[in-house]
Amino acid sequence: MSEKPIRVAVIGTGGWGKNHVRVLSELGVLTAICDSDEDRAESLSKKYKVNSYSNLEQLLQKETDLSACLVCTPTKTHFQVAQEIMKNKINVFVEKPLSFSSVECEKLTELSKLNNVILTSGYIERFNPAVQNLKQIIDENTCGELLMMEFHRENRMPLHIKDVGIIYDTSVHDIDTAMFIFNDKPNVVFARAGKRFHNSEDFATIMLGFPDQKVAIIASNWITPKKVRRFSAVCSEGTITGDFLTQEIRIDDENKTLIPRRNFKEPLTLELENFIKAVSGEITKFLITPEDATAVTKIAEAALISSNTGNPVYLSFN
Repeated sequence: MSEKPIRVAVIGTGGWGKNHVRVLSELGVLTAICDSDEDRAESLSKKYKVNSYSNLEQLLQKETDLSACLVCTPTKTHFQVAQEIMKNKINVFVEKPLSFSSVECEKLTELSKLNNVILTSGYIERFNPAVQNLKQIIDENTCGELLMMEFHRENRMPLHIKDVGIIYDTSVHDIDTAMFIFNDKPNVVFARAGKRFHNSEDFATIMLGFPDQKVAIIASNWITPKKVRRFSAVCSEGTITGDFLTQEIRIDDENKTLIPRRNFKEPLTLELENFIKAVSGEITKFLITPEDATAVTKIAEAALISSNTGNPVYLSFN
């Protein structure tokens, strides 16, 4: 375990990035922020009493003892930014998705191994207490064998999303969660998506076919005004339904209904605590590997291809 103090910088502080800044400050490890919007960077710098920079090169030149960087820039910049950080032998947390391209994800994975640094991606729902509870129920076979999962995410499009559609911004969360809960990867992807109000697809339904006839259905849209984040799991001896937002789950079998009680915990805090523990050398259970993140991007690519061609896409993973 490292005895050096953990020092973390956040690159990109708009949208979701500002939440990373807040939590890292609360955890006592925030050292610097970097944003091309100098006014925003200066404002956050004063608020959290840390150094600020307007470009990555300047950050890496001045902050020579960083333990890790968080990359919260637009998706299509992830590869270039993460690559530069790892070349400086600094651990990297990249907000989802790891990259728009699975080929770029593979290159980043190779670079992380070459430089012996941690590379992970922000698939926050793995740290949601409701998902961790679901995982425990499935692994302990409490409701029998998991056969099918459904996910529903609805909301207006976030204003800060400019360069990707709903599949890469939203559906990827449930793609990762499905693989996490099934403890497997799909071998076929079929999707239909469309655009109505935005430049990229703003609604999509994706079917992931897993081995042994198991399936996950992922429905996402940026059309409806009400925020919805729900999942359901159909097992051979019962069903489990849950809400990502309230963190409540409900377990139904033939004879009874059970609604476990729990205290609400912020998934982002749990996620970043996990990352900091990994950086400090502790073994962590839920850290997303670069291979996990690469698989999500590969499936998102397949979903777009399937939607454009009207055909299923068959996948294989090493």
